[in-house]
Amino acid sequence: MSTAPIWDTGLIKKYDLSGPRYTSYPTAVQFQEDFDLQHYESSAWRSSAINNPLSLYVHIPFCSHVCYYCACNKIVTKHRSKAEEYLDYLFREIDMQASLFGRDQRVEQLHLGGGTPTFLSPDQISAVMDKLRSVFNFGSQNHSDFSIELDPREVDWVMMSHLRDEGFNRISIGVQDLDEKVQKAINRVQPEEQVQSVLDAARTMAFNSVHMDLIYGLPHQTVDGFMNTVDRIINMAPDRLSLFNYAHLPHRFKQQRRINEADLPCPEAKLDILHQATEKLVERGYVYIGMDHFALPDDELAIAQETGTLHRNFQGYTTHSHCDLIAMGVSSISKVGGVYTQNHVSMDAYQKAIDEGKLPAYRGLTMNRDDEIRQAVINELICHFKLDFAEVEERYELKFSDYFSDALEALRPMANDGLLALTEQGIKVEPRGKMLIRNICMQFDGYFKQQMQQQQALYSKVI
Repeated sequence: MSTAPIWDTGLIKKYDLSGPRYTSYPTAVQFQEDFDLQHYESSAWRSSAINNPLSLYVHIPFCSHVCYYCACNKIVTKHRSKAEEYLDYLFREIDMQASLFGRDQRVEQLHLGGGTPTFLSPDQISAVMDKLRSVFNFGSQNHSDFSIELDPREVDWVMMSHLRDEGFNRISIGVQDLDEKVQKAINRVQPEEQVQSVLDAARTMAFNSVHMDLIYGLPHQTVDGFMNTVDRIINMAPDRLSLFNYAHLPHRFKQQRRINEADLPCPEAKLDILHQATEKLVERGYVYIGMDHFALPDDELAIAQETGTLHRNFQGYTTHSHCDLIAMGVSSISKVGGVYTQNHVSMDAYQKAIDEGKLPAYRGLTMNRDDEIRQAVINELICHFKLDFAEVEERYELKFSDYFSDALEALRPMANDGLLALTEQGIKVEPRGKMLIRNICMQFDGYFKQQMQQQQALYSKVI
């Protein structure tokens, strides 16, 4: 398995800048509102012509509780009836999207995200699945990857059984922290017993994989307190685990104003929490996949990284790089071929477009050749921590040292600092550079340099 990262506090502080997370390249910041949707439709036609497999994403924006830290696109409401109107529009969009693709294109991956997808009732979840199956080819589900995000406060064994019956075989549980004081400060009180109950149900019902999210940097968190949470989570043995950085941006997200800034851990404590949590997870057998993500050695993500087939998209790390991604629902982002589109973020605008018989996308981007080359380089680095120049040269018919002369020059100080080994043949990210992979990828980002020159603060810190 891959070499574990080495934490170097001096280097972490030196390179802890703001930068993209590279769930896409180009990033969503580059999407343009004057985008011509015919580019997307043409790309969908090409996907159909070659019978490319599909990945579906469905955004369910509703939550019954507001979590103060959250920066997702969501609608907080106790009125479950609001979902009925939304589903009516969602189903109409599903029809429009499906009409662009071939009925023989098999769905290999499905993800329901939010918000809280389990805000929907069992009958509503069945209606979503029935609708998708009626217009897309789900085929045999033996090798399918169907996942859903869960709030353990709102899921019981009956719901878990229903999800399994509907074909879901992976779940993602938002845990964040098991410390009650932290939970109260972020308005997400969920006893460990609730999390364990969902986990027990998943294992009893033979779900293939359980993913858990933790967040560091929340109010009242301490190193000892968070390590206690990490120990308890490791004992639960989820297949995958994420350690996300809390970005406190109350000027952008109103609910974060309910968090007392004085209760947040200082930057040094925050770094120490991440440091110790990372080391503990690796010591206890988890593989560091990269970008906050960990997995057990027998998990598909760890195996894909070892075999060189790992990919990264808007759902994070994935093993389905060959699929075209069709995203449906408010704010969702699709990628078909070399074309990105994003749906309206506003519910009113989303519904208005559908009422007019239009796809509800309001911005997008068609990748050019330079985008494709840089995307391939960034994906290889961020997924596998290495890059073979000859492979890029052969694939794109270029001389790497000429095409990326500026990037290679910018990497030399990083090589001197021990973040990477730079040779005439390629790049190998060293253990000290793995925590700073975003910084390395930035050197190949053709847009990021322009943004830095314009002094645009568009991204979170890399650590």
